[in-house]
Amino acid sequence: MLPPTLPRQMLAALLPYLKTAGAYAQQIQAQIAAQPDKGGKGDNFFASALSDADLSIQTMMEVVLLGLFPSVRFYGEEYEQTYNTKYFRAIDLGPLGDYLITLDPIDGTQFYLDGHSNYQIILAILNADEYEAAIAITPGQGIYYYTLRGEGTFKGTLAQSLDDCTRLRVESPTPAICLGWQMGALVPHLGDRYRVYHTKTDYSRETQMPNFNGLLSGDLAGAVLARSQFIDGAALAFMAQEMGYLVTTFTGDPPPPLHTCSHYLRPGLVIGSSEAVHNHLLAAVAAAHMDGGYPQ
Repeated sequence: MLPPTLPRQMLAALLPYLKTAGAYAQQIQAQIAAQPDKGGKGDNFFASALSDADLSIQTMMEVVLLGLFPSVRFYGEEYEQTYNTKYFRAIDLGPLGDYLITLDPIDGTQFYLDGHSNYQIILAILNADEYEAAIAITPGQGIYYYTLRGEGTFKGTLAQSLDDCTRLRVESPTPAICLGWQMGALVPHLGDRYRVYHTKTDYSRETQMPNFNGLLSGDLAGAVLARSQFIDGAALAFMAQEMGYLVTTFTGDPPPPLHTCSHYLRPGLVIGSSEAVHNHLLAAVAAAHMDGGYPQ
């Protein structure tokens, strides 16, 4: 019998393995946090350990995908370093209906390294034009989110199946905005209305700040990303949009179809929980003279 091919069926088949990968990531994170600095090479050790976690999770999911869906297209963050890339039929987008699965084995790298709980594992199913599905496992918080195109975004505990999850809707998110690394020029134009988290300047090893998945948890009313990678930022934007957030480019246009993008990147995105928030963010982008994600 052929394996299931519908996006929901694919997520259901992959969910147990993603949960196992999440348990592994959580265990390794605790061991990393407990390790002493080895001869002044603590940074190198942390980088090595993170690489081990990334590669191990990606290798695990590659084995699962090749076993369950051997003809699937697959692109993972560590595709250049794994042993299995050569066994996949393709790593790029295909024609309509020929899905590409993407994976970010650990999204929120610095959060993960510093022992914070809001890192995640993101897997997405992409069609030629748009995402069909996405799932984000947050092991440190015991939860996951998943999204199906046209059906909404759902939340559940790691003990729950897809069917047991609850559909999310935008209600009263915290009036806070998360800005991508290059978006510091927007801070003066938003600080009077929102608590602004600029990842480049506000990140703290000691105090956890919202990651972009705060859009799903209600910890953020909006976000601005200079560029949105297919494997993480663009996937989270899709999940937020299906939840009810407004998502556009810096010019207020809909995100371009995936097949028109290059290097697995969508352009800069503005994400707002309401029309008012979205308009505030667009005005800040214009006031800061941002062009495609960077100051002019």
